[in-house]
Amino acid sequence: MTTDRWQRALDRAQGSGRLPSIVGGVVREGRLVWSGLAGAGAGVDHQYRIGSITKTLTAVLVLQCRDDGLLDLDDPLGVHLPGTGRDEATVRSLLSHTSGMQAEPIGPWWERSPGVSFAELVARNAGSGPVLPPGAAFHYSNLGFALLGEMVARLRGAGWWSLVRDRLLGPLGMNRTSYDARAPYARGSSVDHFAGTRHDEPHADTRAMAPAGQLWSTIADLARWVDLLATGHPEVIDRATLLEMATPAAPGDDYGLGLRLLRSPGGVLVGHTGSMPGFLATAFVQQDTREGVVALTNATTGVGTDRLALDLWAGLGEEAELPGPWRPSTDVPSRVAELLGLWFWGNSALEMRWHNGLLELHTLAPPELSDRFAVTPDRIVGVDGYHLAETLHVHRKRNRAISHLECSTFIYTRHPTR
Repeated sequence: MTTDRWQRALDRAQGSGRLPSIVGGVVREGRLVWSGLAGAGAGVDHQYRIGSITKTLTAVLVLQCRDDGLLDLDDPLGVHLPGTGRDEATVRSLLSHTSGMQAEPIGPWWERSPGVSFAELVARNAGSGPVLPPGAAFHYSNLGFALLGEMVARLRGAGWWSLVRDRLLGPLGMNRTSYDARAPYARGSSVDHFAGTRHDEPHADTRAMAPAGQLWSTIADLARWVDLLATGHPEVIDRATLLEMATPAAPGDDYGLGLRLLRSPGGVLVGHTGSMPGFLATAFVQQDTREGVVALTNATTGVGTDRLALDLWAGLGEEAELPGPWRPSTDVPSRVAELLGLWFWGNSALEMRWHNGLLELHTLAPPELSDRFAVTPDRIVGVDGYHLAETLHVHRKRNRAISHLECSTFIYTRHPTR
């Protein structure tokens, strides 16, 4: 069944990506015709943070201003938002990430830190000019969308979030999309790379940077949003404007005016991916068929959001190899903890992980699983891979620190050897 193919896409992402939870849905004409969940601790009705999918809402606010005659896309920013030090960047170049502006604002990592006012954001970035000439290349800029959000706020005489709520979410009935988390919601997570333990990530109020990535939503609300990107809405935006937004900024580009273009065997999908500390998201739709996919997970890393969208779009057949479900580690034995981390077999790098109660050895060139070991009371024994049934010996120095590991003449050290 097709639904099984969609569920397998989520199951593979959760098991291979070590995702605490992932929810996904398939969209047809604005409705979720299927939704699914893999992992634990959340449900398909839970909010997740959507990161840069927020930019698509900011972009629609900008194009509303253009359609209402409040600006021209080729206007320099300084016409509408003077004094930022980026007066010459055009609205079009900011929407398409071709202004040459720096990627991130100066200061602490904005996604994980308490936000600042717009005045403070401008002050912190005073004197930091463009990193590329205008139009020289696509260069993604979160800072650029913060400026766009403030620009529309001043043009409309209302705060950015008020405009999102009143001009976008209200007409579309997206009552589970919000500025801050509203229960039920998933807790943002990071996973220790080696131990597999889950840790909470901060849910910062990004304030002036909010137009670049603040919002929370659900797969049902995102289904409504991606359908808007295909069809338009009489109270929000015309379909002709959305088609313009989905036109590549330059031939062959994969970005239009605030919308990403994702090429699949079945055609071009438009939408965006998103990430914030503790979360990853993807939401895309085919504009001519109104068919789309959405997925949300509460993990900082672990899955490629482009790949996730394409896997969900196509589904995974029964022939696809699926890992078992991943479960966060809750107790890492001390005799395991000291083995975790980077090891070398000669000059070749490998990493030792604790995964679902087994030690895993992953080669890093190219990255792939090499061996698994079970930790028993009397030995560490291979249960899968080249070292199947072989004992992993831990060799120690006189001070009891580990000097190296050895398994059937394979020597693993903390530093490259020749």
